[in-house]
Amino acid sequence: MGPVLIVYGLKNCDTCRKALKWLEAEGIAHRFLDVRADGISAADVKRFAKGAGWETLLNKASTTWRSLPDSDKDDITETGAVKLMAAHPALIKRPVFDMGSAGIAVGFRDTQKAQLKKAARK
Repeated sequence: MGPVLIVYGLKNCDTCRKALKWLEAEGIAHRFLDVRADGISAADVKRFAKGAGWETLLNKASTTWRSLPDSDKDDITETGAVKLMAAHPALIKRPVFDMGSAGIAVGFRDTQKAQLKKAARK
């Protein structure tokens, strides 16, 4: 069994709740951190962006993104995206799985489920 998986998300996010239920059912040890209630450091956001790609991490479909001024969104770069996500955690695509040495996974589809199972077996 690998190190404890850390799941970053929002407690009222349906996808995060599904992921947590699935992890329980699979017997994968994990800890959940609510990025809004618990906060998230810019260093963590930067690490996620490096591990998963900032374009993958930035949730441009969110209400938060749509409510930002165009000046924040136009010609967005990795540095700008990381700053925005640190300031507005709801901009982070959810859930984010920190699998330690196995890397970072973003989202909860079959690809991520396979990555989580593989990381849990290590």
